[in-house]
Amino acid sequence: MKKLKLKELESCLQQVDVFENPKLLLEQYPTQPHIAACMLYTIHNTFDDIENKIVADLGCGCGILSIGSAMLGAGLCIGFDIDANALEVFNRNAEEFDLTNVDMVQCNVCSLPDKMSKTFDTVIMNPPFGTKHNKGMDMAFLKTAVQMARIAVYSLHKTSTRQHIQKKADEWNIGMEVVAELRYDLPASYKFHKKKSVSIRPLLIKSKPIIFLLNNRVVR
Repeated sequence: MKKLKLKELESCLQQVDVFENPKLLLEQYPTQPHIAACMLYTIHNTFDDIENKIVADLGCGCGILSIGSAMLGAGLCIGFDIDANALEVFNRNAEEFDLTNVDMVQCNVCSLPDKMSKTFDTVIMNPPFGTKHNKGMDMAFLKTAVQMARIAVYSLHKTSTRQHIQKKADEWNIGMEVVAELRYDLPASYKFHKKKSVSIRPLLIKSKPIIFLLNNRVVR
């Protein structure tokens, strides 16, 4: 498989179709190609947690993180989402790129841990931020991800929740580090949005499901 440069990856991800009719209660905001490319490129090149790994993408939506992971050589990336309409778009995207190392499952993400505990090497996600009647959903996704991953979890969260995430990580006995602070221009997606876009600063965090670490890697 060709080694993609960051600009090449972002260019490919700009071709990924997004939500046709986003659902507010599911907080369906598309992950911007630039954010997705930077996130995945860092996970791949700095931490080597994508290539030949079994990857889960929780709340995958239309599949941009899954597709990017597949392009970077994931052994298999499986996207999980509750919304059938989003997964239809995801499936079309995967077919358009002719990817064979990506799959998708329709389910409630929070029901996964008992069935898939420690099934994946790496979990990636841009979870709901826990607004619009979804309070706490970001932490529910993160807890699920930690239970599913053998090596690491990479997740985008609002900068304002940093202390809360650290508190939860301490409660769950896992390590947590901020990998990057990114600028995210959130486009107007719903009728109640008054501005064309709003700039927010999400954190890319890395969580380790295992307590004992050696040289920043998991020790079993």
